[in-house]
Amino acid sequence: MHKEKSLIEIGLGALAEGANEFNFNCKASDFVGRQLAEAGFTREIVINVVAEKSDDEITITINTSTLADFTCDICLAPVSKNLAGTLVLSYLFGEVLDDDREGEKEYICLDRSAESIDITGEVCETLLLSLPMKVTCTDNPDCKIYSSTESIDEHEEPQPGNVASWQESLEKLKNKYR
Repeated sequence: MHKEKSLIEIGLGALAEGANEFNFNCKASDFVGRQLAEAGFTREIVINVVAEKSDDEITITINTSTLADFTCDICLAPVSKNLAGTLVLSYLFGEVLDDDREGEKEYICLDRSAESIDITGEVCETLLLSLPMKVTCTDNPDCKIYSSTESIDEHEEPQPGNVASWQESLEKLKNKYR
């Protein structure tokens, strides 16, 4: 039976003792069936993987970064945000029997005869976990929530006594979502 090649995998035969670094560039459409494009990932995704190998353990650190496109949850203006995520995975060759290691980290068992580690799913999880819960624009002049042009001229600084209570509440809300 022929196994389809994974999008992002680390070949174990090529790993040297110590730190090994890998870089991948891909698009959301490369992750077939993962629906990353619908989540806002429409541009190039940069993935940096550092695999640290010792005699019986491999620790993989996945760093993702991309520019994602959204719409503002308040004014529906287009917003682009830099998103970055990190995930650390620990693989142990053989079975996890050591009671000492059990409390330290959570290990994933890896067969000594394994040729590679497929981290495509973990990269997708890292990308999805980097999504913001609330998307708001901060520099868009069309977003009426953040501008109070009715009472304050653009070039005039607001006077401390002139700020209405609703404007103070709005300012607090604005700072909360930045």
